[in-house]
Amino acid sequence: MSTVEQQGAALKRPEDVLNLLRDVFERRGAESYLGEDVTMSQHMLQGAAMVGRQGFGDAVVVAALLHDIGHYINDFPEADALRLDRRHQITGAAILTRWFPPIVVECVRGHVDAKRYLCAAEPDYLRTLSDASIHTLELQGGIFDDREARVFAKSPYLDDMLAVRRADDAGKDRDAEVPGFAIYEPAIMRLMREHKRNGDSE
Repeated sequence: MSTVEQQGAALKRPEDVLNLLRDVFERRGAESYLGEDVTMSQHMLQGAAMVGRQGFGDAVVVAALLHDIGHYINDFPEADALRLDRRHQITGAAILTRWFPPIVVECVRGHVDAKRYLCAAEPDYLRTLSDASIHTLELQGGIFDDREARVFAKSPYLDDMLAVRRADDAGKDRDAEVPGFAIYEPAIMRLMREHKRNGDSE
């Protein structure tokens, strides 16, 4: 049970969400990442650092940081009430949608389909995937057909989703040194507060 759950705190404020996200990274980040040679926190932190170096804004960086948060469904007090899909990209998007702008949510939701799209759009892409990623590709529906690829390519967040996907693919270096979770906390808070203000004004 997470620190936030132990305290009985509901997710009512951005600060509550940040505390829970920090707790998940600190407490569960050392878990292995689905057959890869890195931990979950290493993987997600490497992805965020990569997207940041490429010049993407805070929203895409935070999406890369949180793209696999759906694996931690049991750490979110409201998750059972939402009856979330256990596919981690759908679960992650559902967890984040209340608190983050659409670009973050859609990058999280789309990072699995972005792999399926890239396999169809770039013939050499499949050869760059790890064995674990190739294995999960089949579980996730396989390579997009032409129609699926055309539909996916129409997303207004296509470039952002592909950036998160490529960071997901690359974030598997056990020796990489990247900033920790704390460096992203101001951006996380800023995005949540802006989203809350925008929602309150609608």
